[in-house]
Amino acid sequence: AVVSTQSTGNSRSKPPILVSYLTMISVILSTLLVACINAHYHIHDWNSMNSLPVGGKNESCDYAEIYSYHIHVLFWQNSPTHTAGALELRNRFIERFELYNMNCTIDAGDPAPGHEMCVFEVDWQPAGPFTTAQYSFFIPPKQLQETSAWMLQHRGIYDVYIHPNTGCETNDHTEWYTFSGAKWPIDASIFTCNYPGCRPALSDSGY
Repeated sequence: AVVSTQSTGNSRSKPPILVSYLTMISVILSTLLVACINAHYHIHDWNSMNSLPVGGKNESCDYAEIYSYHIHVLFWQNSPTHTAGALELRNRFIERFELYNMNCTIDAGDPAPGHEMCVFEVDWQPAGPFTTAQYSFFIPPKQLQETSAWMLQHRGIYDVYIHPNTGCETNDHTEWYTFSGAKWPIDASIFTCNYPGCRPALSDSGY
């Protein structure tokens, strides 16, 4: 008589239906993850600027190093009510980040590597590349997330414009910026400082 033998091991292959189900779940989760990442980077998100290429010093603005940022708040200079609210927001920002007597002594267009956070004077009329009144704050890179998050959450009816400072002023203001609220036109024709690390001491424009 022939005695047949069978393996009594515990290893079992997964049923084809289960394998297909697990594969489908994996594809769905991967798709959702990619969608969430893509949705995260948009025109109103400060993190979108962190995706900029950052490199060493070179003569190309394609990979200019980011030294600092500006947060601008734009307002209607001909409206007393709108102006008063904008100044209240400015004072709240100063209070939140303890910027009392921290007035900027650098030129508005200076990337100023290593400079501390400070407050620029109010432009009561259109000036530089701006077509309306505005004020701004100088922000070191390490403080961008905290300051921009606060401003975006407290801006109310005001339009906020954030851009990096690399020395490549045209790219800083027209390619690598972000608006929260209405998007205002920017007059880039005034910029003459357009190479990495450029400072307004060598150029007559700057914001």
